[in-house]
Amino acid sequence: MTYNLLWADDEIELLNAHIMFLKGKGYEVRKVTNGIDAIEACKEEAFDLILLDENMPGMTGLEALMNIKQIQPTTPVVMVTKSEEEDIMEQAIGSKIADYLIKPVNPSQILLTLKKNIHSKEIVTEKTNSAYQQNIGKLAMQISDARSIEEWQEAYRQIVYWELQLESADMQMREMLKSQKEEANNMFGRFIKKNYMDWMAATPKDRPLMSNDLFRERIFPLLDAGEKVFFIIIDNFRYDQWRVLADEIGSDFTIEEELYTSILPTATQYARNAIFSGLMPKQIKEMFPELWVDEEDEEGKNLNEEPLIATQIARYRRKDTFSYSKVLTSAAADKYMDGINSLAKNDLNVLVINFIDMLSHARTESLMVRELAANEAAYRSITLSWIRHSAIKRLFRYLADNRYTVVITTDHGSIQVDTPTKVIGDKNTNTNLRYKLGKALNYSGKEVFEIKEPAKAFLPAPNLSTSYIFATSSNFFAYPNNYNYYVQYYKDTFQHGGISMEEMLVPLIKMRPKGI
Repeated sequence: MTYNLLWADDEIELLNAHIMFLKGKGYEVRKVTNGIDAIEACKEEAFDLILLDENMPGMTGLEALMNIKQIQPTTPVVMVTKSEEEDIMEQAIGSKIADYLIKPVNPSQILLTLKKNIHSKEIVTEKTNSAYQQNIGKLAMQISDARSIEEWQEAYRQIVYWELQLESADMQMREMLKSQKEEANNMFGRFIKKNYMDWMAATPKDRPLMSNDLFRERIFPLLDAGEKVFFIIIDNFRYDQWRVLADEIGSDFTIEEELYTSILPTATQYARNAIFSGLMPKQIKEMFPELWVDEEDEEGKNLNEEPLIATQIARYRRKDTFSYSKVLTSAAADKYMDGINSLAKNDLNVLVINFIDMLSHARTESLMVRELAANEAAYRSITLSWIRHSAIKRLFRYLADNRYTVVITTDHGSIQVDTPTKVIGDKNTNTNLRYKLGKALNYSGKEVFEIKEPAKAFLPAPNLSTSYIFATSSNFFAYPNNYNYYVQYYKDTFQHGGISMEEMLVPLIKMRPKGI
């Protein structure tokens, strides 16, 4: 491929040796001797990079730069100057130059700036492809050898790392990783089927950290140490989304990152209520029946979160003062920030943010949103754009300035589903695509995980014959009635409630302001 350069310098003929060198490397170079001709050249053709002398007679390089940016705003411009005066450099950088060179330049300097500004994406892609190819076998072995939740967490971290690295890589590389991830989720599903009921029978120290452990194990110790704590639950927040947000919101903090295991079902009614109460769903229903909402009830399933927090604090005979808030919209976030100073009196402030969950549901229901978040990379990108342009970004700066310890987590993640599994149930069977509970459920698919005795999994059962089933990997439940329409409508949507790394292995982040 030939790259097209423009070089503007009033002493251009003295640079012929450099230009011959660049032509030998495969670059076409158009020469001009002043800023006006540089502007005219940009009107006539597109360039891959422009070398612009700052000190030309008549129109200066800086003046030409402003006009060039209006014509070709995305073309990188490298300023070439004899002067290192601070004000000139500041003006050039403020005008968004890509790089600058100090005269006299040599061919290796020019070649380096071309690699940085034209070829960096190609070089990074090539190196990333090569690195992944070298690590395919290692990742495959890491997946196949995973026998503990810690080993699965590390395997998932590595998968997410390569997902982010390969976003702009060759389609072939991305497909290879996708295949590895699918295989990992199949094996993870078998791991959960083998171990989940044993975890339910074990003591907390003999099983993974789970939803109902978070306050006892991660929040109360911080309060006991006298720290001011902000506990932020971002609904439906996956580990890969955390990784793209980490630099955006974490620059003012030191960060400790871990993953914990969401309980089943990986759905708000169960997992988030377990977080806030410190109890499993069956225990909530038995101890606080007025705070539990059954699947068949019409009212919202997460309306009792504040009183559930109060019950947990009281059960441990603690005196912590706390606030609870939920943010659903940008306007609500702005209002929350307006009153945030009033929260300083509390030992603990709890905030639930629902944007990502709302995005997930909107993507299912809206063709336009589905196009905007067509795949996991686009889903992450929208998440990043949201945090950059919402009041939540200001919230993290405020928390750093006011020396809060911040704990960020979620109740569950989500997975992009693609494979239907037929299920038959009665009219009282719930509507979730990743888990079902009901009487005499009839289903196909060996990857389904069935809990026939809900009480042993600390799950409420509306009647004696109730069982729960969970979809694994990227499967989703579909009814035989109107099957083709149903499958087409829900295929490739993001769902939660079942068993996958994305749903169950979720981020738990502790951030302290730098300097503490």
